[in-house]
Amino acid sequence: MTPNTDLPDPTGQVSDAYQGNWVDHRAPAWSRPYLRLSRADRPIGTWLLLIPCWWGVLLATASTGKFGLYDAWIMLGCAIGAWLMRGAGCTWNDITDRDFDGQVERTRSRPIPSGQVGVKQAVIWMGLQALVAFGILLTFNTAAIIIGIVALLPVAVYPFAKRFTWWPQAFLGIAFNWGALLGWVAHTGSLELPPVILYVAGIAWTLFYDTIYAYQDTEDDALIGVKSTARLFGKNSRKWLKLFLMLTVALFAVATIFALVPLANVLTLVIALGGVWFMGWHLAWQLRKLDTDSPENCLKLFRSNRDAGLIFVLFLAVSQIV
Repeated sequence: MTPNTDLPDPTGQVSDAYQGNWVDHRAPAWSRPYLRLSRADRPIGTWLLLIPCWWGVLLATASTGKFGLYDAWIMLGCAIGAWLMRGAGCTWNDITDRDFDGQVERTRSRPIPSGQVGVKQAVIWMGLQALVAFGILLTFNTAAIIIGIVALLPVAVYPFAKRFTWWPQAFLGIAFNWGALLGWVAHTGSLELPPVILYVAGIAWTLFYDTIYAYQDTEDDALIGVKSTARLFGKNSRKWLKLFLMLTVALFAVATIFALVPLANVLTLVIALGGVWFMGWHLAWQLRKLDTDSPENCLKLFRSNRDAGLIFVLFLAVSQIV
């Protein structure tokens, strides 16, 4: 008899989790459904939420020429907060999408549709994560606290975007890149033009990588009526992705120039712009390798955006120590 491959994995593992991840193999059994709900077995989302925070902090410290112990705490606090808020956001996403997830091959193994966690348990878990993250936020300055609280609005709206717009990836970009504003303000205490441009650059970057990600589900999304840029662009994807790539690089360069030119340190500016250049080449490599008909290829390239984002982080850091 042929086994029914539509049934969830009896071990509870999620289909698109990293093979050999610590949640499925080392975490206590009672905690695994909750950690899977937070995507702890798929850390790429935490990186993509955290990296803009680090951009904001490091661009701000580069613009002032000052990186202190408190800035190191901001970066660490953002890392812990990104893990927690990504978990809370994913929990919220799975609560709102539980009916859709059960109809999509890649997502039906998630904890709620597979029956590992009930909705009430998920709501409590979401609240606990958000509460701890709020405690970390309270260690930042008042302006950063306000920006952090306002960030909850796009997070709350994002799961519904795919129901009413073909551009849910733009809503994800609005939510995921908020840290660029937060990181800058946590250092400087005020919002200025460079972090706003950096934020828009991050949104363009998200449109690039999350469109690639969305190509994994185009067939299932079409069947259940879920919208995405992947479905919208169809066979014209490369033209649109090239546009997002160019916007990303151009806006990163403008944000960097606006932030660092007043510092009047040519070497710092050149090194930081080198990060923009190398990040652009990484995105160009992704576009060359992209096969929208291969879910495995799309997932691999999507995950590689951790490295793309960290390139700019590395160059910003180096620019301040030379």
